[in-house]
Amino acid sequence: MPPTVGALRQWRPQLCVNFHGGTRSAWMSALSGAEHRAGFGHFRHRWAYNLRIPRAQEILAEERPVHTAEHLASAMFWLGATVCEIPRAKLVVRNVEKRSIAVIHPVAATPEKTWRAEGFIAVAERLKKLGLEPIFIGADTDDLSPFHDFFVIKGAPLDKVKTVLAGASFFVGNDSGPAHMAAAFGLPVVVIFGNSNPAIWGPWRTASEVLTAPGGIGQIEIAQVVSALERLRVHA
Repeated sequence: MPPTVGALRQWRPQLCVNFHGGTRSAWMSALSGAEHRAGFGHFRHRWAYNLRIPRAQEILAEERPVHTAEHLASAMFWLGATVCEIPRAKLVVRNVEKRSIAVIHPVAATPEKTWRAEGFIAVAERLKKLGLEPIFIGADTDDLSPFHDFFVIKGAPLDKVKTVLAGASFFVGNDSGPAHMAAAFGLPVVVIFGNSNPAIWGPWRTASEVLTAPGGIGQIEIAQVVSALERLRVHA
């Protein structure tokens, strides 16, 4: 259920931190009733915030692309949290038994972020030879028909996706939400990137291989993905 201004005001927060920066979240920050309203200084609608957080590079004193995890953590450091090593995100599902399965997410939001289906099929066949059962996942609106020879989970609720990932041994897929969920469970992951910057959006603090190509995602070869599996020690 999306948050409402009424529910937020009833909570009577002392501090409201807006990590999003959009119009709706700015209005919710302004109307939250919080004495302290924080948002990054580069956000639109700066009027909504009486605490304007500097650039992450300024806070971290490092002029380089910063990962999203560092970007968000830097805001909390600036607001007074103890500066420390930034851990990986964690998702928890109780009473899940680990199985020899590899979750494959072969779709993404745009064609520029989507590796070709035949590549994922070849990788799935390789994973089977390595002793892992491939499971393809996707949303109701995704075309998973090229993967009909494999076990497919389509349109499952988020809790089901979490349970499948929590019980898996490995993940491979495009740069997308399930890749970050897999990383939050601490799975070894191979993530195939298109036009996003892996320095900013790559898996955070889990065993991982990130694959890119100068000519875009279509130039990434099957052999590169297979080599990444081997470097992560995916064996039968």
